[in-house]
Amino acid sequence: MGLPNIVITGASGFVGRLLLDEIKESFHVYAFARRSQTECGAPEHPNIEWIQVDIGEVTPLTTAFEKIRDQGGAEALVHLAAYYDFTGEDNPEYKRTNVIGLRNILELSLMLSMRRFIFASSVAACPFPPPGQSIDETTAPLGNNVYARSKMAGEALIQDYRDQLPSCIVRFAALYSDWCEYPPLFSLLSCWFANGWNAQMLGGSGNFAIPYMHVRCAVSFLKNLLHSLDGPEPGEVFIASPNGAISQRELFDAATFAYFGERRKPTLVPKLFTRVWLHLQDRIGKIIGKQPFERPWMGRYLDRQLYVNADRSRRRLEWAIRPRFELLRRIPFLVENFRTRPVRWNEINHAAMKKEDPGYGLMIHYLLEQHQETICLRQTNALLHIRAHDRFGTYHHFDFEELSARVRTCIQNLRQTIRTREMEPVGGHCREVARERFRENFTVDEVIAAFACLGRICIGVLCEDQLSVGLEQALTDRITMAVQFCIDEIQDEFEILASAGDESSSCLRRV
Repeated sequence: MGLPNIVITGASGFVGRLLLDEIKESFHVYAFARRSQTECGAPEHPNIEWIQVDIGEVTPLTTAFEKIRDQGGAEALVHLAAYYDFTGEDNPEYKRTNVIGLRNILELSLMLSMRRFIFASSVAACPFPPPGQSIDETTAPLGNNVYARSKMAGEALIQDYRDQLPSCIVRFAALYSDWCEYPPLFSLLSCWFANGWNAQMLGGSGNFAIPYMHVRCAVSFLKNLLHSLDGPEPGEVFIASPNGAISQRELFDAATFAYFGERRKPTLVPKLFTRVWLHLQDRIGKIIGKQPFERPWMGRYLDRQLYVNADRSRRRLEWAIRPRFELLRRIPFLVENFRTRPVRWNEINHAAMKKEDPGYGLMIHYLLEQHQETICLRQTNALLHIRAHDRFGTYHHFDFEELSARVRTCIQNLRQTIRTREMEPVGGHCREVARERFRENFTVDEVIAAFACLGRICIGVLCEDQLSVGLEQALTDRITMAVQFCIDEIQDEFEILASAGDESSSCLRRV
């Protein structure tokens, strides 16, 4: 009997990559992600089937689900895919990915007859409780920031489908690793360790507090849930978090002691001054075109505390957080990585802060796939047209079918590059094309003109499709970039071949 099938969306993300690595021996995993497996650094394994797809695009997503259905369906789906940032602005991706994308996944999951749909939410979906109180599994997700509202809408969708699809909701604490990878924490540590004029300043009384959880504990929680799929009640809410919360003062004390080897006293900045400063630096950032991480909306939460009581979840799943993974005990590990491998530390954290590509590459790949034959026909006709003899004369030695086959291969490689954002596969193809054309006595100008023509035709054909509305700039940028890369590779290979030919001729003349 084979391994049970499961689906993971958001497989290229912070939690998704580690979860894949943890469960790859126990499950056959269909891993959904916008990015390619190589680009995001996800593990490769025979039990991992990577499906590069955007959950906001129904047609390719449907194809992926039909494939899974035809291969036996899935026991469970872990929905980790989500958009978030810390700007506080209402980015369209919140609706497209967190709401519409989730609805797409829920609707298509009905065809898989699964035992459990696991939805990753956040304690940030809940409002801050009154002083001295905690949120728990019964707390309604009524947070008032844009991310919280998108998660509230997501949880409502899960409840809408609870009678059709066995599901549960997991609200995670703020997740971090030994390399940090949680942007607000990274921002704080960078400030405190820089020893600048504001290195010891804390807003308000320094009592702002939220719960933090190591990403390995999040993976452990999900793994536990995957091995007890029939345990949760329909629509049951779990909280994956330590109890309580950690304040900025506690973090400051632990982090600065670990880094400097001595206790440092923070300078507390009254809330009013902090809020004024947040607005001022935001305006300055807009003027100079470099926004700070701290934004004015954060001032609303000064000294507020998101205490958690997750006792019920731990009892229900017989799961516990290992004490050694509590943040205040883990701070020395973060400091050690910051101190000894600063370049790697910054690479990892800047990657965590970078907004993910909103799926344009996948949409353009899909459009190229749909219109491949039209593009192929127009390109072949353009190369063989009688009026193009001066530009593409050598191409006229091919018959229509042979040239069409070659053009089709070029389009397929172009699609691959735009989908994965990896240049090497198409680079290898272009170098091989250059060698073939060189042997066939093409000029380099003919070949690069043919590729430039293909790029223009691709853009023209795709812009005729209604699905490209709003994608025009991304479409032009992506295709032009890929074609220019092809042209550069062809020019380089022609120069190498011409140079080698000149050296051979010189040797013959000397002989």
